[in-house]
This record gives sequence, C-alpha cells and structure tokens, in this order.
Amino acid sequence: MRERSRGHGGSDRQGAGRHGGGRPYGRGASGGRPYGDGGRGHGGGREGAPRRASGLRRGLAEELRGLEGAQYGRYKGLVGRWELPGGTVLELVRAQSDPYAPPARVALHVPAGQAGFPEDLWSTATRRRALASYLARQAAGAVRGERALRVDAGGQEVLARSSCSVDAADGGVTLRLGAALPGRGRRIDAREAERLLCQVLPRTAERALRHGASDAEEVRRFIETVEDSVALREALPGLGLVGFVADGAVLPRRSGVDDRPATGSGIVRFESPEELRVEVELPHAGRVSGMGVPEGVNLVVGGGFHGKSTLLRALESGIWDHVPGDGRELVVSRSETVKLRAEDGRHVERVDVHAFVDHLPDGSDTTDFSTENASGSTSQAASLCEAVEAGARVLLIDEDTAATNLMIRDARMQTLVAKDREPLTPLVDTIRSLHRDHGVSSVLVMGGSGDYLEVADRVVMLDAYRPSDVTARAHEIAAVPTGRRAEAEAFPGVVARVPDPASLDAEVRGRPRIRARGEDVLSFGDHEVDLRAVEQIADPRQVTGIGLALELMVRRGHLDGRRTLAEALDLLDEELAEDATAALLTVRDEDFAAPRRFETAAAVNRVRGLRMLRR
Repeated sequence: MRERSRGHGGSDRQGAGRHGGGRPYGRGASGGRPYGDGGRGHGGGREGAPRRASGLRRGLAEELRGLEGAQYGRYKGLVGRWELPGGTVLELVRAQSDPYAPPARVALHVPAGQAGFPEDLWSTATRRRALASYLARQAAGAVRGERALRVDAGGQEVLARSSCSVDAADGGVTLRLGAALPGRGRRIDAREAERLLCQVLPRTAERALRHGASDAEEVRRFIETVEDSVALREALPGLGLVGFVADGAVLPRRSGVDDRPATGSGIVRFESPEELRVEVELPHAGRVSGMGVPEGVNLVVGGGFHGKSTLLRALESGIWDHVPGDGRELVVSRSETVKLRAEDGRHVERVDVHAFVDHLPDGSDTTDFSTENASGSTSQAASLCEAVEAGARVLLIDEDTAATNLMIRDARMQTLVAKDREPLTPLVDTIRSLHRDHGVSSVLVMGGSGDYLEVADRVVMLDAYRPSDVTARAHEIAAVPTGRRAEAEAFPGVVARVPDPASLDAEVRGRPRIRARGEDVLSFGDHEVDLRAVEQIADPRQVTGIGLALELMVRRGHLDGRRTLAEALDLLDEELAEDATAALLTVRDEDFAAPRRFETAAAVNRVRGLRMLRR
C-alpha cells in the first residue's frame, strides 16, 4: 500500500490510459469540480521520448517545447514520472482534457537522500503526520502567487492529508497538488508549462521539502507540539478524564469564519478551578496543569455570553491536534467524543429510539423508526443512538442547538400534560444511565434548566470566561424538591443495524461520483448527503475523505450486507490505522483529509435511500 501512496510508477490504479480519446471526466470530489477516473499510466508522449529502465522519463522540458501550439489534449501524453534536476521526480498523475476541465494532478517525489530529514523527525506515525502537515504549509507558501498551482495545506488542525506524505521506510517526501496546465484557448502554451513544471515545481521542492532549507527549530517545535497533544489525549482514560483544558489556553476564536485565536487585551486565558486542576507529564512540554473533565455527567453553566459554548467548542475540537500558536494545543478530548444537536428534516433509517420516543399518535414503531423528515427531537434522539452504536463514549450537547422538549420536561409541564399523552422521554432522565450502564459520559451546556443539577456529577460555572467549580452549591440547590418526577429508569442501549451496500452506490453512469461542497454537503453517487449538523468536521477536505472512506468500505466488502455498521467501521479503522491517506488514495488521488469513524458513520446514516437491516 505504501507504493501507491508514494505514487510510484507501474501502478494500474485509475490509469490515465483509461481516459483515452479524450473521454470526459465525471463529477469531482473537490470544490464541485468534475470527477473522473484519473490517470497513472505513462501515456503516449512524443515517439522516441527517452525513458529509463526504472520507468522514469527524462527530457520533460524538450517534450513540452515540442508540444507548443498543439491541441490541449496532447498533455495527456505526458502522464507518467519524469526525472528533474536535483533528484526530484515529477509525476503527472492525471492530465486535463481541456483548459476548462479540473486541474491536473501532480506529485513531487523527493527521495530520502535529497529530503534529508533526520529519522527522529519521522520515526512514528504521529511524527510523520506532523512533519507532512508542516511541509504542506511550507509548500503552500512557496507557490503563493502561482495561481495555476494549489496545495492543500489546511487550517488550524493537523490532519492526515493526501497533499503531503512522508515515507515510513526511509523518510522520502511526496507532495501532491493541483496544477492548471497552461493553454491559449484550446492550444498548449508550452513556454508557460515549462516554467511551471520545470522551474517552479523543482524550486518548490528545493525550498519547501528539504531539511536543509527548513527552520530546524520550527520543524521540531511543530512536531513536538503535535506529539504532546497526542500523548495528552492518550493519557485521559488512565486519569479517569474525558477532556483536558490547559491553564493558559486561549479558547475564543477571531470570528465564526476565522478559526485562528482571538487577539487583544480583553482575551481571558483559561485558568482551571483548583478543585479540578490536574497535572500531566508530557514528552516535550514537561509537567503541565489544567482542568480535567472527569468521566460521568458534567454540566457547564453560567450567564449568556460568558463562555459556556466557547468551552464546549474547544472540547469539540479537542479530538484534533492543533498547530503551534493556536491557543488550543493542549486542549484535548477523547477520540470517541461526539457532538450532538437537533437536526430538523434529516433522514432516519430503522433506529431504535424508544428510549426517548414512545407511543406515537400515528402508531409508528419507535423501536424500528424511520422517517424522511425528522423533527428536532426525533433527529437528536436518533443521532444520539447512532453515535453510541458507532462507539461514542463521550457526548457533547449545547442547549442552544438542542431540542428543548427532548432535553427536559419540568414539573409544571408534567402536571399539565400527562405522561400517557407525551411520547417524549427527556434526556435528563436517562443521562445518568448512559454513563452508569453503558460507559458513555457527557458534557452539557445548560443555562436554562436547573433540573440537570440533580443528575450532574460535576458542575462548572463560567463567569466572564473564568471557570469555577460550583458542584457543592448545585447539589444543595438540587436537594430542594421541585415536584418533578423521573419518567424513565434507564437507557436500554442501542440495536445494531446492518447497512445494505447496494444502497450506498457511488457510481453514476459507470463512474464513481464523490464531490464535496464545503463542509456541508457530500455528493455520493446520486445521493446528496447533508452534513451541516455534523459539527466536528474540521475541514472541507474531510468531506471528500468521508466520501472516499464510504467507497472504500463498499469496495473492500467491509459493508457486505451481513456486518453491522460498527463492525464495518472497525475494519475501516484497522485499514486506516497504519497509513490513512495511503488507503484512501487507492480509491482516488485527490485532495482529502482522513475522517474519523464517527463522521463517516454520520454520513452513512444521512444517505437518503439508505437501507438498513436489523440483527
């Protein structure tokens, strides 16, 4: 599999030769661009073009000059691997069929001896991911101003991306990018193509992908920051914690569309309440302190605009590692953490929601519930059950985006509307059982319902972004009876479901169609999958990754009509564990970021037309 991730020649995966005769691309996975079979064959080229026994071709500049003014489609003859000065190999993975088609796909392979990164910088999977992320950012900076070139460098999160990879065997580096091949109308502009491919890209490799050109201290700090974050996250279960927020962390962001840390004299850095302060020894940062979020039922309270949702969003993002200077480098959550919300209008397929919804007026069976237009309460109930089914062990809920009638029914409403006339059972009555009986902890933001004080193990109050532990006072208040009666004794668990793989077909007219539209929509075959409510998608490229993961699960037979969704996700996790980008590149060489199992499961559950079987 490593050979495929490095883009070595000789692979028959998605060969460009399959495009022959200018067959048009299908629909694409990135930014709504067309999506085709892609190319990895060497193509025809000019007869007699020099080649090496290894499959490398030489003389790209001369080859390009011979194409001046030729029909644009002749670029396809250049598909293959070319030796460039300095030892870099340029691979034209997929050429454009015309100037208005999606950009060509290009890979730069820098051999280990040329890259020169010390082994300790890439000796583990975590270090390789961090180094690759750093190098992709450097490469993006190196091509800034070249409108024809596009490097997917990402934002504040350090994700496993297809744009850059470091070979586990020897530390060689591969950069994958989009390149709009130059043309005048529908004719090849060979001079500009030569500049782009034979000058700009080799210079990019020299400046961004070699250790000698890097700031050694900055590279190491980037890698160590990620390694500390991973170590801290892995330490949480042994400490009995579901999250950790470091003292000194900057949680507020600049705006809803700018995820960089907020700046200014009014920014309050996080400081843990003494009762919740935990110290952890990390590989590089040494001993750090911060607020430990314990297992169980955790409540975050406080007035409006005092930082409750900001803290929850930091924990929501704590499943990912962050770049140095983000402010949340040491804010982490367990990897099995899932954020939930109400989602009017979503598709639900054969989910047992009877723990929350019972005796519907129309007689629907809520132990086997399906709908094409879920209400806020039924959608949130279904999402909770689906998350637990997929393996979630921590649930995050903000009352601002939750269905009020699923969260609470107070004493006065219980008096007015009898239980036998109310099909909804509020979460407040099952939240403790979720932890006690199923090992699922929770963090809930509450500003309007005091009934949750009675079931909370820990209550943290935010006052002007400053947290304090008010658990003792909250329990004193909760000891005063309100007259409210519990409407359930336990959460019964979830029922395993088996996806029908025939209902997850990505092909349209014989070709796979996987296309992301921002972070909101995934086009998968004929399906438009609405992901707006899947809030832990950190990057639009993860939507593409989700689509590729779904297709991989079908191709590999993980979804075979017999395995449960959880079992299929386990197999996907095993396949992605060693090298997530290499596995997904076998589906399509495209810009993507590897997703978690939970966002992949959320996409499966939102496919309209999905058919589920029950065990």
